[in-house]
Amino acid sequence: QIQLVESGGGSVQAGESLRLSCAASGTTYGTYCMGWFRQAPGKEREGVATIDPDGVTRYVDSVKGRFTISRDHAKNLFYLEMNNLKPEDTAMYYCATPTTYVHCRPVRGDWFKTYWGQGTQVTVSS
Repeated sequence: QIQLVESGGGSVQAGESLRLSCAASGTTYGTYCMGWFRQAPGKEREGVATIDPDGVTRYVDSVKGRFTISRDHAKNLFYLEMNNLKPEDTAMYYCATPTTYVHCRPVRGDWFKTYWGQGTQVTVSS
C-alpha cells in the first residue's frame, strides 16, 4: 500500500553534487527504517545508506564522507545528499522501506519484504 516516489536525479560532472528526495505515502513505514539503494546495468542492487528510527545513519564504505541521508518526519520525506560525485556513482537510485526489520542497515540481504520507489537516474561523467 505504501508508495515511494524519488526525484532529484540528473546528469552531472564528477565533483558536483545532487540531492535526491523520496516522498512516502500510505503507511508510515518510511518514517522508521529508510534506505537508499542503487543499481547499475548488469550489476546487483546494492545498499547505499540507511537511517533508523533514532536517526542513526549508516553508509557503505564507498560513499562514506560524501553522502548524507536525512529525513523530515512531519512531511514523510527522505533525502540523500550526494557530494563529490564520481563516475562510479552512476546508477538508478531507489528509496526503500521494509515492512518489518530487525536491523536498519545498507545490507541488501536484510531487505526482503521491501517497498521500492520507481527510481531516479544519476549519471556522473568525467
